[in-house]
Amino acid sequence: MAETSPNFHEVQSPEHFQALLSEDLNRVSLINFWAPWAGPCKKMNEVVLELAKKYPQVLVLQVEAETQSDISESFEVEAVPTFVILRGHTLLGRISGADAPALTEAIAVHARGPSSINPQSHTDRKAAAPLAPAADQQESAEELDERLRKLMNQDKVVLFMKGSPDQPRCGFSRRIVDLLRSQGVEFSSFDILSDDNVRQGLKVVNNWPTFPQLIIKGEFVGGLDVVKEMADSGELKELLA
Repeated sequence: MAETSPNFHEVQSPEHFQALLSEDLNRVSLINFWAPWAGPCKKMNEVVLELAKKYPQVLVLQVEAETQSDISESFEVEAVPTFVILRGHTLLGRISGADAPALTEAIAVHARGPSSINPQSHTDRKAAAPLAPAADQQESAEELDERLRKLMNQDKVVLFMKGSPDQPRCGFSRRIVDLLRSQGVEFSSFDILSDDNVRQGLKVVNNWPTFPQLIIKGEFVGGLDVVKEMADSGELKELLA
């Protein structure tokens, strides 16, 4: 087996993934979604190992897509290999397929980028118009932005999730629902799988590439790991007061 670097980790669980990703929110991370049965992944795994050695400042996370299906669903991985590049929780890039030159170039660019960027998201950006809106869902960027603001302000606490609280469609959504309920938090929800414009627009508005997303008093708070930390520290209850 090829020798690995200290910055290279094989993810064992969603909790392990979240802990690694949250250690340094200014650090660039490369997430490699792969499967043992997919031939192209074998070659790309070797490329990823070499990148980990070449760029020790980059956190490299190896995620077996089917074994860690909750993580794969959270990042909307539909095929392997897929590579996601983050700084903290901010999406920097995404590459689908065994494109070694593109991956190598992307890591070279982002690894030497500024390390002082504040990755904490703020709800202060316009949503992008959908790339390929359905014929009956033509919306301008301004119209989509207005609709997102209304959805985010429909209640004191709004959870954008996959599925519904009683029938969540991914593990992260299920866990954040359980967390909110355990804290006695009343909340409204929106199924982002029912509206792709909302799904894609929120990623831009809140500068956060994954779901679920929790909104309190019209402002983006974070995903599961952030909300869990806030609940543990008591900050969540303070924010809701």
